[in-house]
Amino acid sequence: MSHVTDIKVLFSRLFSFKNGLSSVRFSRRHFSQDSDRARQVTPLPPLSEPVPNLPPIVYSSAKSEDALTEVTVLGNGLRVASEKKFGQFCTAGVVIDSGPRYEVDYPSGICHFLEKLSFGATHKFPTRDVMLRELERHGGICDCQGSRDTTVYATSADSRGLEAITQVLAEVTLRPQLSTDEVEAARQAVAFELETLSMRPEQETILMDMIHAAAYKGNTLGLPKICPVENVHKIDRGTIINYLKNHYTPDRMVVAAVGVEHGPFVEYVQKYFVDMKPMWNSESNDLIKSNVDKSVAKYTGGIVQEECEIPLYPGSDLPELSHVVIGIESCSHSHPDFVATCVLNMMMGGGGSFSAGGPGKGMYTRLYTNVLNRYHWMFNATAYNHAYGDSGVFCVHAASPPARLHDTALLIARELSAMAGNVAPNELRRAKTQLQSMLLMNLEARPVVFEDVGRQVLATGKRKPPSYFINEIEKITADDIVRVATTMLSKRAAVAARGKLTHLPTFEEIQANMSLNKSETSPQGRRLNLFRA
Repeated sequence: MSHVTDIKVLFSRLFSFKNGLSSVRFSRRHFSQDSDRARQVTPLPPLSEPVPNLPPIVYSSAKSEDALTEVTVLGNGLRVASEKKFGQFCTAGVVIDSGPRYEVDYPSGICHFLEKLSFGATHKFPTRDVMLRELERHGGICDCQGSRDTTVYATSADSRGLEAITQVLAEVTLRPQLSTDEVEAARQAVAFELETLSMRPEQETILMDMIHAAAYKGNTLGLPKICPVENVHKIDRGTIINYLKNHYTPDRMVVAAVGVEHGPFVEYVQKYFVDMKPMWNSESNDLIKSNVDKSVAKYTGGIVQEECEIPLYPGSDLPELSHVVIGIESCSHSHPDFVATCVLNMMMGGGGSFSAGGPGKGMYTRLYTNVLNRYHWMFNATAYNHAYGDSGVFCVHAASPPARLHDTALLIARELSAMAGNVAPNELRRAKTQLQSMLLMNLEARPVVFEDVGRQVLATGKRKPPSYFINEIEKITADDIVRVATTMLSKRAAVAARGKLTHLPTFEEIQANMSLNKSETSPQGRRLNLFRA
């Protein structure tokens, strides 16, 4: 009997469930029929109609004064530059005409030491931690970076703390303590960095030093940016103070900021950079010697090579690589052909063999279409243009297995020579558009705008707006590209090579393959052997 009862209960539940579904279906049909009534739940109109009783829309419009760079020259020659920018945060810093190119009469490596000593203890802030806490009160960060001819100290923080960060910048540039302990800590940091560089598979940092050494042998831009091992223990506090005294002077500095009001910023700079004196004014005069190198960069060309084993990427199937950089003298950033050289650099493009992306990533540039896409043994081919105040270097960095180094060097030399040939309209248009796009995208970042303001004011005393460069890029023609390339190729080549160099061609072979009138039947102009082991 119990089983019969259970079955009856089961059937009754199923019948109830069925009735429930019927009611749901009925109610759903009823809801669809009353959909017109459901629309009246809210008094707002549909999205296709405007909301009534709203005030008229006022759209923002760009104002020329918003992008205006204001420059003030203080009584001692110090330049102050600023530009407004929307947002609560600002970027401020000091751009100094100082770098390894001025270390002719000093032990090379002082600027490398100064990067490690930056934002340390000062007369106002007894320790680095005290200074960093002051920056953190305003949400600030700091950094110091140097190039061959410029040193930049920069901070980003809440604009309401502008006076505090201006004081920090003045302290770190003009009144550092440079205690014995700090100098020794910097020495250890430099030594560790040198040891690390020799263990890394990436070679760009070392190769850029080498190509400049080949291009400007023994002068100005050819002096090393990386501290030589033999100079690590030669640089002391007295040497550093002597360098600061001669190169951290008001006429060689620009204090710049983006996202601030110009008037208050000038007042703060006057208070902390001018009214308060540098620390070296109180140092013994016996330690300080007046010595500033004003020589102009002299391009020499030549070859610098280092036979060594390049470390492998851990956990990677990449083979051992040898590296070669081939360069020629280009122009300074103030030369009329500078923009044309930048367009040529974009047209050459290049990158690594495993780069991914479309036209915006440069996959249609010459070094991709003519080199990386055709020769499987090429692992890197990248064009660079280094421009300075009085000269420049245009170069291509390539990497391949050591057995292919001969073909790699000659292939890059011929690709450089081909720059003076025909320029297709589509590749010129693509290079110009990509350069314009890159310029505008980079200038969306506040720190990039700050550096652009500081560097331009340091070099020329004013800042040209982005629209000027966009228009100048648009004016470049194919004839300009050919003319600039022909001028560069008339100079002697500069070559840097590192790795296993048994198969590296001679300098004369490389130079001959870059010549505009090379003979196809000459030994230097022989075809590449694609099947050689």
